[in-house]
Amino acid sequence: MYESSKKILVIEDDVVTRDLFLIGLEAEGFETIAAPNGLVGIQQTQLYRPDLVICDILMPDMDGYSVLMTLRQNPLTAVIPFIFLTGIDTKADVRKGMELGADDYITKPSTVEELLRAIAVRLEKQALLNDWYTHNSHPTSSVVSESIFPFVPQLKDVFDFIEANYRQGITLSDVATAVGYSSAYLTHRVAEKTGDTVNGWIVRRRMAAARPLLMDTSQTIEQIALALGYQNACHFSRQFRQHHGLPPKNWRKQHQLLQASKNAKRQLIKTRTMAGGYVPLSCS
Repeated sequence: MYESSKKILVIEDDVVTRDLFLIGLEAEGFETIAAPNGLVGIQQTQLYRPDLVICDILMPDMDGYSVLMTLRQNPLTAVIPFIFLTGIDTKADVRKGMELGADDYITKPSTVEELLRAIAVRLEKQALLNDWYTHNSHPTSSVVSESIFPFVPQLKDVFDFIEANYRQGITLSDVATAVGYSSAYLTHRVAEKTGDTVNGWIVRRRMAAARPLLMDTSQTIEQIALALGYQNACHFSRQFRQHHGLPPKNWRKQHQLLQASKNAKRQLIKTRTMAGGYVPLSCS
């Protein structure tokens, strides 16, 4: 039996198919919600926030693609796992759905057992991502991560995994496995949506974490490299130089000198103010 608290929304215009799936899901302990068309399905999703949506593609008035696109554009429903039911199984149709953010496809006619297997995979993936994010994210890095990663609802699970695990030496393969896609497909999807690769975002996140460590701590370059998931300092230094134009050691020294200069100016202003002296305004 599955967790009874899990809500599954079935959007299907064929009443026989819809009822068959609802009965099978309820028998496994799921709480079910039914929608006879896409418009009602969107309303039900926004109202009940199900844990997963199952949606037919070919429906009158509003097809499954339009339903998915609408849900993915709303931050409140954008990350809900979404499985298509379809009687068409061409590569073009699968690709279209995946590009819109679908999590899986089930080809009709299908059995309740096939549906349950697909649901189990998606819910398990969602639970793992939530667990990784809960136990590995750091409150102090939340502001940084928000400014690093773009808001792309279809890629939230990708960026959540990177945020939770970038200190662990993760690779493209690790991210792809976690979110349930092939490395090639995930590379294409992320590049198409963001203009950068998965590895590129991993490096960006590490660089964002490296800067405050270099500025505000006395850790060595080797210690910082290890803390950010690099196996050796040379690899870290090379990537840091590519992003900042300087090796981390030189970058740290430059910023220490800049900070020392700022502190000296503040002290001078404070001293003159206390002495009642005139402090000229700087034109720089």
